[in-house]
Amino acid sequence: MSSSLPLLFQPLQLRDVTLRNRIAISPMCQHAADRGHATPWHMVHLGKFALGGAGLILTESTAVEPRGRIGVADLGLWRDSQIAPLKAIVDFVHAHGAAIGVQLAHAGRKSGSQPLWEGGAALAEAAMAEDAEPWSRLGPSAIAAGPAWSSPVAMDAAEIEKVIGYFVAAAQRADKAGFDVVELHFGHGYLVASFLSPASNARSDEWGGDRAGRMKLALAIASRVRAVWPAHKPLFCRLSVVDGSVGGWDVDDSVVLSQELARLGVDVIDCSSGGLTEETRALPVPRGLGFQVPYAERIRHEAKVRTQAVGMIVSASQAEAVLQEGKADLVAIGREALLDPYWAHHAAAALGVDPAYQRWPVNHGVWLAKRAPGLRKAQAQAQATEALAASND
Repeated sequence: MSSSLPLLFQPLQLRDVTLRNRIAISPMCQHAADRGHATPWHMVHLGKFALGGAGLILTESTAVEPRGRIGVADLGLWRDSQIAPLKAIVDFVHAHGAAIGVQLAHAGRKSGSQPLWEGGAALAEAAMAEDAEPWSRLGPSAIAAGPAWSSPVAMDAAEIEKVIGYFVAAAQRADKAGFDVVELHFGHGYLVASFLSPASNARSDEWGGDRAGRMKLALAIASRVRAVWPAHKPLFCRLSVVDGSVGGWDVDDSVVLSQELARLGVDVIDCSSGGLTEETRALPVPRGLGFQVPYAERIRHEAKVRTQAVGMIVSASQAEAVLQEGKADLVAIGREALLDPYWAHHAAAALGVDPAYQRWPVNHGVWLAKRAPGLRKAQAQAQATEALAASND
């Protein structure tokens, strides 16, 4: 490996999976599934990022049971018929050189909301009950996520065990679909995050109380999934490193949890933040360029586990600096990739890795390379004309 190659474009080995670069595509909810089944929308949405040069592509939040959906049209892996449509996407992504992972999730007390373009509001319980697959909200305690949300049903021990089993079964289906990575979604106020936080978990049994009790569900899911997820495939976990609630889950807690998750065989902590509650007392996480990178840095150094940084990472130089400064092992691009699905190829050009379109899909790159000399000449002529006009003013 040439030492001059930017870290962003050096391969990364995770167990037996080799990523072609350190660029990941974050999970982004599309609300475009058909009763949990992937549709042509997902093929285009995810497939274009493989053509665009990313190393790892993560699906949107994929529910492990119907009650775990964020919205009506979420992806799911709760039944076998959902495997084949996802496998077609996996096969396409593999054919174009990228790895692909599925984010397994249960929305818990934040189940049932509109897509953002419809307002994003919580669905009424009546609307959830009338759905083709009726569902309701679950949580550690009967504490609502905010004023517009109904109180969840406090789960008993038997219900908790069932949900752990749903994660396990979904991971087994993910393997059948050919996914390279499973990411467990333990953030953004969804089911596991609500167990972690003292702001939403008021239990006094083994699943609540002190931090060890509140971590028990996360560790149980990670342990059980790791046992069935093939040993040669990496396991990721997304955390809200701080959950945004007053007196809630914080960075120190996340360091401890990350240490335990790594001990159980989690390979990468995907470091996000916020989302636990919509109460007015919530502590908003200030947003700016790379605003969550410090979380990835602290988890990486204190928990001694690989991390993925995400959140307002927009340029090649910014992403490269995150890696060069040892703040993370992977950089995840989300909305910036929606704006530019070819972000990875453009980053390669910006960092001098691929000035001649050789990393692009040959179907695209050969035409771009053919155009390049003429385009450069036309641009030079235009600049000369503008300069002449300015000198005559």
